[in-house]
Amino acid sequence: MNVQKSFSEGVNESSGSLYLVATPIGNLEDITFRAIRTLKEVQLIAAEDTRQTRKLLTHFEINTRIVSYHEHNKRASGPELIRLLLDGQSIALVSDAGLPAISDPGADLVKEAVENNIAIIPIPGANAALSALIMSGLPTERFLFAGFPPRERKSLTKWLQGFRAQQETLLFYESPHRISKTLGALLENLGDRSIACVRELTKRHEEAVRGRVSECIEWFAEHPPLGEFCIVVEGAGGANVIGQQSEEAWWSELDIEAHVAHYEEQYDRKEAIKKAALDRGLPKRDVYNEVNR
Repeated sequence: MNVQKSFSEGVNESSGSLYLVATPIGNLEDITFRAIRTLKEVQLIAAEDTRQTRKLLTHFEINTRIVSYHEHNKRASGPELIRLLLDGQSIALVSDAGLPAISDPGADLVKEAVENNIAIIPIPGANAALSALIMSGLPTERFLFAGFPPRERKSLTKWLQGFRAQQETLLFYESPHRISKTLGALLENLGDRSIACVRELTKRHEEAVRGRVSECIEWFAEHPPLGEFCIVVEGAGGANVIGQQSEEAWWSELDIEAHVAHYEEQYDRKEAIKKAALDRGLPKRDVYNEVNR
């Protein structure tokens, strides 16, 4: 059992506090007054990339000592940071951009701090995933942040299929050189859902590409993707074309064989299977296996 009262009088007298400080995701004006004050007042700043963080500190004339804490040195740096916290020093943890401890090793440091009864105090601020969600035009009542997709195709397929029945809007990050491959896998495994591909948030070239997965694939084939992306995907059963409420699918009372047979009146069998799979949000091979049993 661990109960933390962050601002009670007399709390944390024997140890310092770990501050999780949000930094701008692009526009420097998005940093808060509280974040600047905290970065000035702590004894130490632990940064994912010290070079990137030094630019921010220089801009705001912050002279606090900075040390490195990232995925490759966390086993060595983590225990030392915990020791300093237990000795009474307060430390600010920052990532390259946005909130720390989300899809980065800061989560491990937070876990260790909790286990050592060290106070953990969030300093809120900019976040790419939530910023992309609220501008996507997709449902915001329930959502699931999934981090970064796996790189290998087999793992990516398994990862995506795990979300096929997920009702919540899905959020994940992707790099520009992998987005086309990921969108292709998304179409194959989750169907032609409504999505928003948001890039360069808060920066000069901020852009949101909204539409069906197939439309976004075509767009990026003609407009090479640049910048880091946040992908927002309609949940299963949402059936919202962005900006419109869709009616019940015409094929809802058909089984898969009848669905494919309908398309075979106009197309060859391969194309009919493909179209039925897109309608149902199923992988083509699942539809193929069903009608060829």
